Amino acid sequence: MTQFRKLLAATTVALAAAGAAHAAPAGPVKNVVLVHGAFVDGSGWADVYKILTADGYKVTVVQNQTASLADDVAITRRALAAQDGPAILVGHSYGGIVISDAGNDAKVKGLVYVAAFAPEVGESVASLGANPAPGAPVPPILPPQDGFSIIDKAKFHAAFAADVSPQAAAFMADSQTPFGVAAITGSVSAPAWKVKPSWYVVADADKMIPPAVQRAQAARAGAKVTEAHGSHAIFVSQPKAVAAVIEQAAQAAGK
Repeated sequence: MTQFRKLLAATTVALAAAGAAHAAPAGPVKNVVLVHGAFVDGSGWADVYKILTADGYKVTVVQNQTASLADDVAITRRALAAQDGPAILVGHSYGGIVISDAGNDAKVKGLVYVAAFAPEVGESVASLGANPAPGAPVPPILPPQDGFSIIDKAKFHAAFAADVSPQAAAFMADSQTPFGVAAITGSVSAPAWKVKPSWYVVADADKMIPPAVQRAQAARAGAKVTEAHGSHAIFVSQPKAVAAVIEQAAQAAGK
C-alpha cells in the first residue's frame, strides 16, 4: 500500500509538472540572423548587434558575397542550420530578396525587412527597380564591369547614407562589395512572407528604394510597419529603431 501511494504521488507530481509546462506561454525567440544588402557587408550591423546581444539575444551576422542570389541564399541557410533553435531572419535592402527565399527554413519564425525589397513570386532587384515612379531618385549605380556593379563613389554619401557621417560614408563607399548581375536578376519562387509573419522598417528618407515603394511592398506582404527617419543606411544610422523592431518580432513570434 505504501509503495502504491508513493507511485501515485510521483505520478501526480509528474502530471502537474507536464500540465504547467504545457500551459506556460512560449518565450521569445532568442536567435537573430542578420543579412546585409548590396554594396556593403555585415559590419554595418555592428551597433544593432551590440544592442541585441546586450538584451540577451544570440545574433549571427551573415557575410554574403552578393555575387548570385542562389549562393547568398545557400550561405544564409547554412547560418540558419547552425542555430540552436527558432530564429528571426532580418534583411536589409537586397537582403530582403535573400530572406524571402531562405526564410522558408523551418527554424525561421518571423521576417524583418529593413528598407528592403519584399518580392512577389518571380520578382528580382532588377524587375522591382525597372520602372521607377516619375520624380523618384535614380540610384547612382554604375554599369556592370565584368558582371559586377558598384555605386558611384562621389554620390554614395547622398544616395545611400546621407545621415551617416561623411567619414563613415566615405569608408563605406571605398569598401563597397561589388553587386553581381546574377544577384541583381535572381528571383524568388516562393516568398516566405506568404507563410511567415513579417515586420518592416520603412526608411522615410531613402534615396535608393523610395519610401513609397517600401510601403507598398510592406502592405503587400501584410507586414507590421514601423516608420523611422533615416536614409537607406538606416541600419547604421538608427540602430536603436531597427533593433527595437527586431525585438518586437522576436517577442511576438515566440508566443
